[in-house]
Amino acid sequence: MIFPEEYRDLLGDESKAMLYLATLMTDGSPQVTPVWFSTKDEHILINTNEGRVKDKNMKARPKVAMTIQDPDKTYRYLGVRGEVVGYTTEGADEHIKELSLRYDNEPWKYRKGQKRIIFKIKPTHFDLHK
Repeated sequence: MIFPEEYRDLLGDESKAMLYLATLMTDGSPQVTPVWFSTKDEHILINTNEGRVKDKNMKARPKVAMTIQDPDKTYRYLGVRGEVVGYTTEGADEHIKELSLRYDNEPWKYRKGQKRIIFKIKPTHFDLHK
């Protein structure tokens, strides 16, 4: 699925738009986390630490929902439903370093015991809100 053209400004490397990621707990209740993200081709990439709730949830139940909110216009956002189509630890440290520079303008600070992982999400539906 191709990202809507009128929302590409929220998806580019210059954007500091946050993505609110909803995953499902084992009991079916939702869990929402604001995260940094990037895109590659038609996929959304989420970087997290292995062992976190969203990591466990996405591995067990790959269907997710997301909202990418315009940091300058509160009511403008892109709603996305999608499915995790893969994950890897390869390149995850470099990816989080890139995201840290983009969002915080400073290098990522490694925390002892961390093992970063990238989730690759394929959008299946968009809701446009201007």
